[in-house]
Amino acid sequence: MAYGGKMGNMGGMGNMNKMMKQVQKMQADMGQLQEQLGDVLVESTAGGGAVRIVMSCKQEVKELRLDPDILVPDDVEIIQDLLIAAFNDACKKSQERSSEEMSKITGNIKMPGLF
Repeated sequence: MAYGGKMGNMGGMGNMNKMMKQVQKMQADMGQLQEQLGDVLVESTAGGGAVRIVMSCKQEVKELRLDPDILVPDDVEIIQDLLIAAFNDACKKSQERSSEEMSKITGNIKMPGLF
């Protein structure tokens, strides 16, 4: 009986080592993905395309385009509202895309503090 118990513990260590290797691979894959997210871009528009923002999934604005027709000094508040709407939408899209990409690695396991 005692011998069988010891063998059972050895099997547990093998499973633990296998799990640790899987966790280490997942961490490496996540680090690599975080690097790549700087190259993944999302686009958002507001005002029927009058404002266009392109943002990386690291939430860095890469491009901002304004239709010259909206650049009327009396309409500054409208322009500000359009910029805010486009920026907020781009942030949301970049977060969603980052979560999608991360779930490919984690298998939808929720990891606090990550995406």
